[in-house]
Amino acid sequence: MPNKILIEIGIQRLCLYAKGNIRFQCEISSAKNGSGQRFGSECTPLGKHIIRAKIGKDAPENTVFRARRPSGEIYSPQLGKQNPDRDWILTRILWLSGKEPGLNRLGEVDTMRRFIYIHGCPDEHKLGVPSSHGCIKLHNDDVIELFELVRPYTEVEIVS
Repeated sequence: MPNKILIEIGIQRLCLYAKGNIRFQCEISSAKNGSGQRFGSECTPLGKHIIRAKIGKDAPENTVFRARRPSGEIYSPQLGKQNPDRDWILTRILWLSGKEPGLNRLGEVDTMRRFIYIHGCPDEHKLGVPSSHGCIKLHNDDVIELFELVRPYTEVEIVS
């Protein structure tokens, strides 16, 4: 099984390492507000994390999630046009929890209580440029593949 995910905000890339070798990599989109730890910042938190929960195992591709539950909707470009300002969380969710008290865990900087995820987004969204509200967005095929390759408590490090 893989042992670590490295997310590099500067180059908008996620790599999954197993036994020191890259097992999977993909383009991402991190927060349009840059990196940061605080509640309400809509920034991507830096530091060491773990995958606390995997959500959506058997959900169809493009399932829309609200508050980590399927909303009953399946995303389509038409639904996207009807809701242009909606933050789409699709297909699978890997919910992150910080490991570093004072940096990304507890108090005003708690990654898990900020609801920071690795999640799917509409495939027409351009990745490779920051555009999220703090989470790490992947295209649906990539989030499905990554979801199958990791387990809860997999280490995730986010660097600038």
